[in-house]
Amino acid sequence: MHTRRIGEVEVGAVGLGAMPMSIEGRPDEARSLATLHAALDAGVTLIDTADAYHVGADEVGHNETLIARALASHDRGGDVLVATKGGHLRPGDGSWTLDGSPGHLKRACEASLRRLGVEAIGLYQFHRPDPCVPYAESVGAVRELLDEGKIRMAGISNAGPEQIRQAGEILGGRLVSVQNQFSPAFRSSEPELELCGELGIAFLPYSPFGGIARAGELALDHAPFARMARRHGVSAHQVCLAWMLARSPVVVPIPGASRPESVRDSVAAAGLALSAEDVAELDAA
Repeated sequence: MHTRRIGEVEVGAVGLGAMPMSIEGRPDEARSLATLHAALDAGVTLIDTADAYHVGADEVGHNETLIARALASHDRGGDVLVATKGGHLRPGDGSWTLDGSPGHLKRACEASLRRLGVEAIGLYQFHRPDPCVPYAESVGAVRELLDEGKIRMAGISNAGPEQIRQAGEILGGRLVSVQNQFSPAFRSSEPELELCGELGIAFLPYSPFGGIARAGELALDHAPFARMARRHGVSAHQVCLAWMLARSPVVVPIPGASRPESVRDSVAAAGLALSAEDVAELDAA
């Protein structure tokens, strides 16, 4: 697979978002492990997770534990950069809550370390701003984790341009990634993508197909992507990812998957070359 960089780490140009394997509607563990192993076999070296990817309140970190098990049982598991997140919580009733307090983030990181079975987390991301906690305090906790060597790299998620700049300052120039929602139907993160390009920070688009509930509707909702898919003889999902990769060299999409065939289709997008005319056509879609 073609590669890109997150900080000083080289990763495959297409990563994997592991959330669908742990939240509502998740597959059984055997299929999840097969999906993760298919990703490794296909050359994926970035897997994104979070401690909040679970269903019941008694299974916090379900996704992290699943990933740790998959990596330990595959001979390429040691080549993977695992990116996890803290600051979101799921009380078990289907809702999502926030806790960006420094104390919580530090405890969450320690728990993630144990579940992943590592001495230092490869990439730790502040999951989402908490309106009840000053942003500087939340990012300051991530800085402390970085200084203590408990995480190797630091990122933020669901952040705006000013928060990106603020986080970069607080982290002393060590902010390596921004993870925001971005898809053909959700382009409001264009300013963040452009800023990441200017700063040389990796931009990790999540829900690139519109989210779990809408992923299968991509071709129907965005006719230009479907037409181009037919033109190239590939899936609309591959066209979508190739379009993102063509937007900027800092983009590393992390499409979610819960089936091996979905992973293999997404990874193939790294080898799909779109012309400047193709990209311009999709930009205007």
